[in-house]
Amino acid sequence: ILRRPEKHQLGYNTIFLPCGQEFSAEAISEAAALLKLKEPELKGILAEAVPLPVARTASREEADLILDRLQALGFRVVTLADEGTIKRVKSLAFDETQLVFNPQANDGVVVPWSNIMLLLPARIIEKRVEVKEVKSRRSENEILDASEFYSDETVLDIYLSTHSETWRVSSSGFDFSCLGSEKALVANENMTRLQRRLVSKATNARFDDSYNRLRPALNLVWEPEQETKSSGWRRERPGKLSLGMATINSNESQFTRYSRLLYYVTSQQHG
Repeated sequence: ILRRPEKHQLGYNTIFLPCGQEFSAEAISEAAALLKLKEPELKGILAEAVPLPVARTASREEADLILDRLQALGFRVVTLADEGTIKRVKSLAFDETQLVFNPQANDGVVVPWSNIMLLLPARIIEKRVEVKEVKSRRSENEILDASEFYSDETVLDIYLSTHSETWRVSSSGFDFSCLGSEKALVANENMTRLQRRLVSKATNARFDDSYNRLRPALNLVWEPEQETKSSGWRRERPGKLSLGMATINSNESQFTRYSRLLYYVTSQQHG
């Protein structure tokens, strides 16, 4: 059935691992039917030849069933559960030998450059639609106001060989003082310069900027999440009550899953 997990429920992700072999038309057809994908969609995922999700389920039993069936068809797959902690970094400090993460004030984590194993940049895009309606005796409520807002934020995930957490730097709310004289007035430009600086010093790290390119393939299984929030009832005038609703679409959870997937793959290679 491939029952998808709810927003705050633990999910199990079936990940295709490239193995450099050709699959028969029968194997692809049977796998696509099992995964509830169209054959061209599955072929597109396989053609990327990189680790990508092919299913997401709400139970370990379903995930194990999918894993067994796909392995029997000759596919190389693994199941990864949603896990991991994100630590949002407020500032960084560094010199020639080490990097200091500051998630909060005065609680820095010091690591040598050689411990940085993975750097992943991405763009987090959020669309927010706000609607204010007035309750009506008609079948449909009267819309008083509707607005759309977009945000486009650059983030950088950093992984260490000595820690399992995701260290996330976001262009908004980050103190770029570590750039010194290179600090610019625009946050996205500062992110580019910070990323360049980290890549140059973390010579053991893998730098992977594939997320933005692979989003169409990721959307097939890890579609961006939509959330609807209510701002509550308000009295507009005597006898008239309005209800505010906001619908939010964001790819942040999708990127987080992809980020953790690449961390798993890189950890296996280092191990």
